[in-house]
Amino acid sequence: MSPKIPRIIGHRGCAAYAPENTLEGLHTAADMGIEWVEFDVTLTKDQIPILFHDDTLERTTNGHGLVAETTYEDIRQLEAGSWFGDSFAGIKVPTLEEAIDVLIERDLGLNLEIKSAPGQEKAAAEIILDELSKVWDDHERIRITSYNHVSLETALDMASDWPRGVVIGYHCTGKWLEAVEKGKLPEDWAEIADYLQLSSISLDFDLCTPEQVNEIKETGRAVMAYTINDLDRVRILQSMGVDSFFSDAPDVVKDGLLTVH
Repeated sequence: MSPKIPRIIGHRGCAAYAPENTLEGLHTAADMGIEWVEFDVTLTKDQIPILFHDDTLERTTNGHGLVAETTYEDIRQLEAGSWFGDSFAGIKVPTLEEAIDVLIERDLGLNLEIKSAPGQEKAAAEIILDELSKVWDDHERIRITSYNHVSLETALDMASDWPRGVVIGYHCTGKWLEAVEKGKLPEDWAEIADYLQLSSISLDFDLCTPEQVNEIKETGRAVMAYTINDLDRVRILQSMGVDSFFSDAPDVVKDGLLTVH
């Protein structure tokens, strides 16, 4: 059976109400009464784990260039909030260490998605998980996910007692992407999930059909759908048996789940 998972997870913190992957987003989720959050962690040029989704800096900061080719000293000089709203002007890209302090302070569970530059999949997982393991000892409120199998294999080697899950969506590559683009699960998803000892599958909501949700759940794994921000979709996915919902607007999902029962 899958480890216990939350029904609602704030996506990238609480991305509808605060800039994604920021401390402000974590606090916003906690203020709403959301018990778990998800965020992305990647490495700077000098291998400092930071909360960041994209490979490049442009979309969510006033910086330019690749994250993996920029030092943390340079990244911490950037502004990471005004793109979202004037009231967030001046906020910074947080380190994983800073984010963990907030999680502990606010009693939040964590779905950590490992990101990495090409060729750094193993190193990124090693550094991120090593830092996390120094301060995080609650195995019931942690889940490590990634779309990259090397990162998940590293997580299995380093922290086998932490639940893990693969992310399947339109950022897959090779044959997996070919399957996803046809609206199907990759043929070998279950073999890989068995090998990596995964307890959950995070699916783009477009891939959630009754047949595919059932196929996953028949293996004893949880289905976690992303990114769900409206009531109609909540109800449809809940009727399929989806276990957990990543949402930019977790309050909307929370209200939707309450009204379904």
